Amino acid sequence: MNTLGAIYQPYYYLPFRKNRQFVGRTTILETLEKKLFIEQCETVALLGLGGIGKTQVALQFAYSVKMNKQEYSIFWVAALSEASFEKAYGELARVLGIKKSKEDEDVKELVHRYLGSEKAGKWLLIVDNADDIEVVMGSNERRDIYRYLPESESGRVVFTTRSREVAVAVARSHIIDLQGMNQEEAVAFLETSLIRKELLQDDATTIELLRELTYLPLAIAQAVAYLNQNQISVRKYLELLRGTEQSKVRLLSREFYDSTRYKDSQNAVATTWLVSFAQIQRSDKTAASILGFVSCIEPKAIPRSILPEVESEEEMEHAIGTLRGYGFLSQREDEKMFDMHSLVHVATWVWLESEGLIKQTTIDAIRHIKNSFPPRDQTKREKWRGYVPHGLQILDRSSWYQRAERYDLFMTVGLCLGLDRRFKEAIRCFEAASEWRREHFTEEDDSRLLSEHELASAYLDDRRIKEAIEIFEHVVAVQKRTLADENDSRLTSEHELARAYLGDGRIKEAIEIFEYVVAVQKRTLADEDDSRLTSEHELARAYLDDGRIKEAIEIFEYVVAVQKRTLADEDDSRLTSEHELARAYLDDGRIKEAIEIFERVVAVRKRTLADENDSRLTS
Repeated sequence: MNTLGAIYQPYYYLPFRKNRQFVGRTTILETLEKKLFIEQCETVALLGLGGIGKTQVALQFAYSVKMNKQEYSIFWVAALSEASFEKAYGELARVLGIKKSKEDEDVKELVHRYLGSEKAGKWLLIVDNADDIEVVMGSNERRDIYRYLPESESGRVVFTTRSREVAVAVARSHIIDLQGMNQEEAVAFLETSLIRKELLQDDATTIELLRELTYLPLAIAQAVAYLNQNQISVRKYLELLRGTEQSKVRLLSREFYDSTRYKDSQNAVATTWLVSFAQIQRSDKTAASILGFVSCIEPKAIPRSILPEVESEEEMEHAIGTLRGYGFLSQREDEKMFDMHSLVHVATWVWLESEGLIKQTTIDAIRHIKNSFPPRDQTKREKWRGYVPHGLQILDRSSWYQRAERYDLFMTVGLCLGLDRRFKEAIRCFEAASEWRREHFTEEDDSRLLSEHELASAYLDDRRIKEAIEIFEHVVAVQKRTLADENDSRLTSEHELARAYLGDGRIKEAIEIFEYVVAVQKRTLADEDDSRLTSEHELARAYLDDGRIKEAIEIFEYVVAVQKRTLADEDDSRLTSEHELARAYLDDGRIKEAIEIFERVVAVRKRTLADENDSRLTS
């Protein structure tokens, strides 16, 4: 044991040398200094995402204290596991000259007792990588390491952790959240670490790369190691990073040597969080399920409502809290939208692959999104718009899954894209669904006919008129054989075929079909029925194109009168009918009446539509 003559001799146990490439983080280092030595906090937790640089900040702080507060002993223990903690305490005992007096004595208890005594003098203890709440605080199956952490008015403890649960448990409110580097710090780190400084001559490309790496220190260090080893340009590395999903995963999974990190640690960005994922899987099954689900969809703008259902609201809050606590999810101000760090998103995919869970997780996610997709009506537009990017993402990543439910989701997403006038993307969805259903269903099958109908409608809206006509003629021919005259699906297809003929300049054929459809709908539908009004509108438009202006005006006036009774002033269908009526008046030489209507339509659309909107510009 130490003699009294050496009470205040400082001792040091730091497993890493000072990092000469450390840059920036001035504000965080000043905050640590202030909390520990001015505000006299005995314990502070440095909290942040894995790879954000917690260990490096703690190391820089330790060497700063060593230089500027020479009365302080400085000790470092790794708390990744009970084994790493025990090994570190063994080293502390050796440095401090603490020896067992009996074989069964616990070295950890001896170190704990010594550091809690006045003989130890002033000291700073870094407890690094305290990420696992069970290791730190214990559980039914295991003892905690926390009991061996000393308390002394002369001592200061800094925890580094990825887990907010751990941070709160050990430091209560004395938590410092560590974020990614700012742009200036990231550029300086890149420049300091890179062998060939000339690679950074293109400032714009350098900033692009750092943004792609989200200013995450570990990702920058990995990029530097790759650039130094393979002697490629920054632009080429950026291209690899933005390549295929497989290319990005392979690039971010490459391990590299880093003398400032633990020998057995995962240095690659794609694998550094695997330990945290495993901890979540053990401690919070719901959080692990959400993590897996989010890995299948877009990492940005994740609506809370799209997340898998759980038994209770409290369970959901706890699971989201777990993921936010690790920094894997961030919540937007409105609390109904989340984002996942883009590199974590890649890493979760690697984790699922390593666990053999990719396929089942993807299938579950497809089923959930398909079943939870909001209704496609105007009142829910913002909600279903929020689901569309996530539906597209999972469809793109699941080409191996050739089941009906995947193609049902293609249809749902395609219909939403069509409503949003994103016709080319809608066509891609409908083509996928139609092709699969043609291979698996007979030509009379309702779902096959529906997908063909929607594909043809999308072609028509995209001005691919010949392709639309070819499909509509086939669909109508099948439906004439199998469905009654009054069947709504058949009438809808006939209506769309007539619309396609009109777009192709085949006006007489279009009028013939429209007259038939309108005659049937007059027998079977109410005056206010939307389908009937749409058909009457299109018939009037065909008459107008055929020079039958009086007949067109008569129908348009009827349609507008009904819509005035039943629809709001801003309704797009009503405004379109009024616009067409004004056009008919114009062709009939009734210019003043036409101008009066056009002025009203333009005034409403100015209030409700953007300057560049096609409908507004047409009016």
